[in-house]
Amino acid sequence: MATEPHEVRRVDVGDGIYVRVPPADVDRPQPEVRPARVWHVPPVAYLLGAGLAAVALVRLGPTSEGFLAAGVLVVLSVLAAIDTKARILPNVIVLPATAAVLVWQLVFFPHDWAQWILGALGAAVILLLPSLIQRGAVGMGDVKLGALLGAALGQEVLSALMLGFLAVVPFALVLLVRRGAAARRSTLPLGPFLAFGAAVVLLS
Repeated sequence: MATEPHEVRRVDVGDGIYVRVPPADVDRPQPEVRPARVWHVPPVAYLLGAGLAAVALVRLGPTSEGFLAAGVLVVLSVLAAIDTKARILPNVIVLPATAAVLVWQLVFFPHDWAQWILGALGAAVILLLPSLIQRGAVGMGDVKLGALLGAALGQEVLSALMLGFLAVVPFALVLLVRRGAAARRSTLPLGPFLAFGAAVVLLS
């Protein structure tokens, strides 16, 4: 069946990434196909985020702190799902979320402004350091995610990072046992582990 000229198909090329495929046109060459900024987020990620947000509101109450924790947990659930599937932490989510968290903190907790800003910068630097030693050790998306966590947690971001790194260890060991030397060329998405550490701290 011929495709109508005005129709554009979206084709899943794997890992939750879609590309826009223009209709066939025999009279002119096909334009370049570029990836569309579409990431598949499974419904369970939204359900998990909503559940964690509810727990945060029950634990912290309907306060500025509680609403902040709820919103951050929803964002982290979505980012963890995307990173697990597509190995990417989209700037279009991370950067606006970081800006929103900083604004929230400065509006409701202005006296602790240094904690939020230094937390964001410090966490980003900590995650950047491994890549200065070995190129590509930590992705820039993880570095930006660190800034988001630092803005949300302040000095407590250190605990979140430690929990996240510790959570990686058993998965890395399993990967090493299953793949042997080939595991050195394999990567684990760090985003879900950082999100886990942050969730524990936010809800503790």
